[in-house]
Amino acid sequence: MSWVVRLFEWRYTWARMVLLDLSGVAYLVFGQDNGRLPPATQWVLAVIAFASAVGLGSRWPVVNFLAQTALLGVALCVIHDPTINRVGSSWALVEVALWARQPRTVWLCVALLFGVYLAFDVPDAKASTRSEIFGVLVLPVGLPLLLGLLIRTTRQRGREAQLRAESESRAARADERGAIARELHDVVAHHVASMVLRTGVARHVIPGLDPRVAEVLDDVHGTGTTALNDLRRLVEVLRDPAATPGDAAMTAIEPGSLPAALAAAVDSARRTGLTVEADIDEEVGRLDAVRGLAVLRLTQEALTNVAKHAGTTARARLRVAVEDGAVNWEVSDDGGDAPIGAPGGGHGLVGMRERVEVLGGRLSAGPSGSGWRVGTVLPR
Repeated sequence: MSWVVRLFEWRYTWARMVLLDLSGVAYLVFGQDNGRLPPATQWVLAVIAFASAVGLGSRWPVVNFLAQTALLGVALCVIHDPTINRVGSSWALVEVALWARQPRTVWLCVALLFGVYLAFDVPDAKASTRSEIFGVLVLPVGLPLLLGLLIRTTRQRGREAQLRAESESRAARADERGAIARELHDVVAHHVASMVLRTGVARHVIPGLDPRVAEVLDDVHGTGTTALNDLRRLVEVLRDPAATPGDAAMTAIEPGSLPAALAAAVDSARRTGLTVEADIDEEVGRLDAVRGLAVLRLTQEALTNVAKHAGTTARARLRVAVEDGAVNWEVSDDGGDAPIGAPGGGHGLVGMRERVEVLGGRLSAGPSGSGWRVGTVLPR
């Protein structure tokens, strides 16, 4: 039955009209009781009705209804067998009930068709029997109206059921992802907390600790503590999204703190041995939290990739500028000791590209001179 449902879609209106016309031609040729073809007047009215159904019915159902109703009025007056025009006007009413945007349009069309029948087909309604009135008015007007409204309601309920199923599916996937994220948090947080604890213990129990080693241990301890705090904030969002006033990204970086966060990221990269030249526009402190977080994460990932693939002897350059509300971000390096275009084994660039595309930008990455360059523009 799926083909029947598809047949009543808007894009297949022309198919319904063609089938209706073919049935009308079959009636004119084979449906006559005396075996003779209908008179020329009936053929003329029928051909006009056929042309209106195909030409107007598939685009303007109300206009087609008006044309079919006018032809019906003429047919009731001038020919003996107006069956073709009766069916044409009734089916045009079905199409109006299917596609009219306002209910008032449907009821105006119903009233017009009733009026045509009362004026031209039931001249003496008081003398007519109830069965005659039922056959003349209810069948050609009431049944098409009910059919059109039934199909329209069924189609709307089908769409609503599909949307509800999609919504439930998305909710189920979101719940599953939230559960996985919480489990991942439990595992990662346990190990990170253990590392932070042991680093802190080592910092205090090792006698005569070299200041440079102490600085490294303090940095590891601070980085681990920051990672734990970020994990906790993100998991709070997963557990209760309504508790956060905005996007989940807003819990990870406070508005206005981006310059200090970028400076911390640069300092962290320099402690690995990298030489980093930073050109950071002061306007970045006014960025929204979502783009601010993206700039911070892109910077951290890019500088980490420089140290990983170009080596700690490389020279890197960070540029962040705000121009007309758009953020121009770029990190490049001189290649260090690594060959040009040395491939990585992780998913860093993939994650960076996805983060940028979510914000409407496009990430470009590739060899530049003897090193590598990655950059993007985050639109307003």
